[in-house]
Amino acid sequence: MDVDPSEKFLVSGSADPELRVFTVRKSTEEGEDWNKWDVLKLFGEIPRQSKERVSTVRFNKNGNLVACQVAGKTADIYRVLDETEAVRKAKRRMHRKKEKVLAKATSAEGNGTVIDPLSAQDLQKPTPVVTDVFKLLQVLRASKKICSIAFSPNNPPKGCLATLSLSLNNNMLETYSVDSENVSKMYSIEMHGHHSDIRSLALNSDDNLLMSTSHNAVKIWNPSSGDCLRTIDSGYGLCSTFVPGNRYALVGTKSGTLEIIDINSGSSIEVIEAHAGSIRSIVLIPDENGTVSARGFVTGSADHDVKFWEYQLVQKSETDSKQLSVTNVRTLKMNDDVLAVIISPTGKHIAVALLDCTVKVFFIDSLKFFLSLYGHKLPVLCMDISSDGSLIVTGSADKNLKIWGMDFGDCHKSIFAHTDSVMDVKFVYKTHYMFSVGKDRMVKYWDADKFELLLTLEGHHAEVWCLAISSRGDFVVTGSHDRSVRRWDRTEEQFFIEEEVEKRLEETFEADLDNDMEHRYGHKDDAPEEGSVGVTGRKTKETVSSADAIMDALDTAEEEVKRLDQHKEEQRNGKGAKFQPNILMQGHSPSDYVLSVVSNVRPNDLEQALLSLPFSDALKLMSYLKEWSLVPLKVELVCRVCLVLLQTHHNQLTTTPSARSMLTELKDILYRRVKNCKDAIGFNLAAMDHIKELLSMRSDAPFRDARAKLMEIRQEQSKRSDKSDGIEKRKRKKQKTSGQS
Repeated sequence: MDVDPSEKFLVSGSADPELRVFTVRKSTEEGEDWNKWDVLKLFGEIPRQSKERVSTVRFNKNGNLVACQVAGKTADIYRVLDETEAVRKAKRRMHRKKEKVLAKATSAEGNGTVIDPLSAQDLQKPTPVVTDVFKLLQVLRASKKICSIAFSPNNPPKGCLATLSLSLNNNMLETYSVDSENVSKMYSIEMHGHHSDIRSLALNSDDNLLMSTSHNAVKIWNPSSGDCLRTIDSGYGLCSTFVPGNRYALVGTKSGTLEIIDINSGSSIEVIEAHAGSIRSIVLIPDENGTVSARGFVTGSADHDVKFWEYQLVQKSETDSKQLSVTNVRTLKMNDDVLAVIISPTGKHIAVALLDCTVKVFFIDSLKFFLSLYGHKLPVLCMDISSDGSLIVTGSADKNLKIWGMDFGDCHKSIFAHTDSVMDVKFVYKTHYMFSVGKDRMVKYWDADKFELLLTLEGHHAEVWCLAISSRGDFVVTGSHDRSVRRWDRTEEQFFIEEEVEKRLEETFEADLDNDMEHRYGHKDDAPEEGSVGVTGRKTKETVSSADAIMDALDTAEEEVKRLDQHKEEQRNGKGAKFQPNILMQGHSPSDYVLSVVSNVRPNDLEQALLSLPFSDALKLMSYLKEWSLVPLKVELVCRVCLVLLQTHHNQLTTTPSARSMLTELKDILYRRVKNCKDAIGFNLAAMDHIKELLSMRSDAPFRDARAKLMEIRQEQSKRSDKSDGIEKRKRKKQKTSGQS
């Protein structure tokens, strides 16, 4: 729904075949009685052109146009006429109606029927209806499904009423000019971003070019400015990489083809039928010193093959220049689908992730088996090896990251990393820090030595499929199902792991509380029995903080009592050093300090805070109640604390010998103190009633006793009527007895 800028009409739409228009009532005259339900009054209904449900309703800046976007490819645009035009249209409508009535009247004279004529007032001053004010102007049809619409807030160009922008579901933006005759497209942004989800990302060796692939295009970006430099038509790219030299790029597609792309010309120069199944990984083969050279690359596919390729420069004809081509030199047969392939930085080992949830490690020169990494419950979707070759990390559909040693294949740690499948993981160059992304829309930063989560980066609106890290580790690029490529820069700002952990715990706690509230329609706790008191409120962040504050105060007071006893013992032994009280207690005694902390807890949170205390702290707290009950203003607080602790820890208190004497003393003291408070309150109430009587006697109000007098008169009248009824009954009985005799 939307309201026009002058706040005259409100238009709403739903799955109904019409739009409903309401008139908005503005400020009323003083003294006029009206309620909130009089603000909106139904003006009428406008039939819609489309049968789809309404998604958005928008007025333009001037309020003379309203657009209705449906959950499809169309948007209806209506013209909102001003009062004079609406009255003029209403007169024309009434004139046409009058002509129809006259035509019916002439035809009905012969039949003898009577037609009611229109009143003169309706003809002279007709009341505009909704169809007189709202007129269908145009129906806009887009090429794809419309996601959202918006009118331009700027003044429209000459000759048009407004400009309307559309966001389409294929990641395109279109702007249309709306005039009284037609709707024409003015601008469109089509080639900038991907029209579908981004499945792979790759940075070149200089980190100044970024390649992204989707279902029908490869795009080359400037990662610093975000500008799209090249758009190249291709197949459904699942993996990609730059060839050393940064002149060519390789793309592995879902259909099993390998595409060679010339970056300078922005064209695909060769398509090779490389595999019978989809190509899941392309990895360059590094030299022994860790640098990437022209040794070749490896591809892994769903057809159970891992193929090794070498580069070739081919000249197709004498006039053409030499172009890059590749040839297959070796093939490693596997027993299951290959999901991911990674090569160690020294080029010694190759790791292959299979559909059977295992990772096989081979020597790259002889292709002999070296290690088998087994432990994931679901297939491994991604993996990476650290730059020193000592660690390999695997990410799986079972939501876990596992860190393994490359020397013996032992699992160092298994981390529950994401709340959904882990889609990609990469080490930062020359460190043991790593980034992981998953279907839970999160980008996470980890320490693989301490197995700690360092940062959680939120920003994507859908599943994150891939990531790429710069060679210096100063920025990370992620690609998502929301069709966006996001760059995350490393800042100079320091962060502390303890603060991040505390922040995550608070967020988790708040999420748990929200989940508890969402499940409020589930099983309910039984209501308390008659005469018993149920605990008020619910567990919140404030109640947990209050419970922590009480426990800290009890520990501080206990340490202070020990220090006092130790000081007294030293004074007896002649070591009379001056006692230095704890600064945190602000000059209070241990009992007063704990009392001040408990008193600062909000009354609504006190019960839940006390419920969070363990039994040992509850005993410490009850030991102070005897002393606190001597403070007149704290008797009610002491009773509340004692009642909650007794109800919560009744069984443990009755079986603890040290608590019996304390409970016995509290029983005598609390009853006496509560009785004193009750007497004081009763005395004060009686005194206030007496003062009230004195004030009423001094008052000269003539009707102060009118109600009491009226009740007395009614009672006397009822007594008299009862007496008269009794006398009449006795007379009737006497008459009956005399008649019978």
